[in-house]
Amino acid sequence: MPTINKTILITGASSGIGEAAVRELAGTGARLFIGARRAERLEALAHELGGNLAWRTLDVTDATDFQAFADAAVERFGRVDALVNNAGVMPLSALAAVKLDEWNRMIDVNVRGVLHGIAAVLPRFVAQRSGHVVNVASVAAHMVMPTAAVYCATKHAVKVITEGLRQEHDEVRSTLISPGVVATELGHDISVPEVADGLRTWRKKSLGPDAIARAIRYALEQPDGVDINEIIVRPTAADM
Repeated sequence: MPTINKTILITGASSGIGEAAVRELAGTGARLFIGARRAERLEALAHELGGNLAWRTLDVTDATDFQAFADAAVERFGRVDALVNNAGVMPLSALAAVKLDEWNRMIDVNVRGVLHGIAAVLPRFVAQRSGHVVNVASVAAHMVMPTAAVYCATKHAVKVITEGLRQEHDEVRSTLISPGVVATELGHDISVPEVADGLRTWRKKSLGPDAIARAIRYALEQPDGVDINEIIVRPTAADM
């Protein structure tokens, strides 16, 4: 495995793709600063993996908290080289259900959370003339499905934001990772029983989160001058 001599921030690190990315990168020589809401899981990861790994609780919907998270990483490791914006939520429902609170939660976490992360690191990246933002989106960034209109809209937004960042900053690398069906906790908060049942059926053909973690690592380990702009990863048996 190539050595990744970078300080990397990872959000949503307490489970799923975020936790898998922490495990994938922990042995590469990278310095990891990980965040999520569930402190006990972050602490357990740090205890298990040790080494150059530090953590702080993080609410990505709070711009001030995200800035404090990035500042704490600089205080601990001296710099930040990359951000993996992974935190996300997916309470699917039909538009006619008018789940306003759930729609707003997806917008807050999936879109504002990504923007808060970019705001927390971009001035440093511009000043040091290097940096890498990896945004975890979804195949939902490339399609629209019933019960997923708002979720797909948030992931389309992440795709557009990532491309805009690429176009605006030659010195900052930007990568969009678009997973297909992955066996994680995402969608655990679906409040419509038949939609939740449909997701469980869909996940019978799914990837493990480690597959997405390897894609993240691949993007991060590229040499200077190489920017992996987008990776779509699906299980071989997936319909979408």
